[in-house]
Amino acid sequence: MDSNVKELATEVLPYIRVYKDGSVDRLVDSPIVPPCNEDPETGVSSKDIVVSKSPPISARIYLPKHVEQSPKVPLLVYFHGGGFCFESAFSFVETKYMNRLAKQANVVVISIEYRLAPEHPLPIGYEDCWSGLQWVASHSIDGGLKDEPWLSTYVDFDRLYVGGDSAGANLAHVILLRAGSEGLNGVKIKGAFLTHPYFWGSKPIGSEIKNNEEREKLATCMIWHLVYPEAPGGIDNPMLNPVVEGGPSLAGLGCSRLLISVAKEDLLRDRGVSYYHAVKKSGWKGELMELVDVEGADHAFHILAHESETAMKLIQKLASFIV
Repeated sequence: MDSNVKELATEVLPYIRVYKDGSVDRLVDSPIVPPCNEDPETGVSSKDIVVSKSPPISARIYLPKHVEQSPKVPLLVYFHGGGFCFESAFSFVETKYMNRLAKQANVVVISIEYRLAPEHPLPIGYEDCWSGLQWVASHSIDGGLKDEPWLSTYVDFDRLYVGGDSAGANLAHVILLRAGSEGLNGVKIKGAFLTHPYFWGSKPIGSEIKNNEEREKLATCMIWHLVYPEAPGGIDNPMLNPVVEGGPSLAGLGCSRLLISVAKEDLLRDRGVSYYHAVKKSGWKGELMELVDVEGADHAFHILAHESETAMKLIQKLASFIV
């Protein structure tokens, strides 16, 4: 037997392989690309910043062309997808998406680079995103922390939004609950959008596979066990199954506007729809809630098929939600 061949510990194909020596192969990552002083397609400028050295959290921040100090513009704090274990705020597809969203909405966007599982198992990713959001909000305080001039100069903190896709939408949900219960340095989150949210549970709903043995083999189950092996309740942990009995009330979501978007062909679609209806029934006191259901589209199509007309329409819809 070749001594150089690494022993496999686990794999969730086609996404990730983990070896017994602790090394990881991420099989579907988009290439990492540098920030750009002025993107040739959108005119949006971007740069990479350090949010925290300990723990190590970084971000890519985007500034649309022609934004002035007055009037100031909204801010979107974004959490990328990738099952908590792959992809990056610095990847080609994420950068392409953020450039287009920043231009269409005319907002400053900051995409948080949180640490990935399995090297950094959950709840580390949740904590990194919360720390990143707190750091962002600290720029709203007069005489407070002013590390990033694009935040302190151009942003109207009365129009702070959070958003994410897939696992990033899951992160946004957990962040909203935490902001609702703990507050955010006096800053209120005006709105949030959750795109194709990664929610799941042990009991099948809608058109989901009913066979328990087959369900356990789905990536939706296997990824969660990989990224959060110590999760209380396993697949029915409220972070993954927000409608589970005994979980935190969705009435506590800390925002006043909420947009849930799903895709008809997405395995996770029914979970997003269930979440929408559960929030409506919870007693949440927000001013606006909307569900967008895109025909003929699959998971994360607006990022993976970013040149398509359907993707462009969804990005425009998300942009118009930020006011």
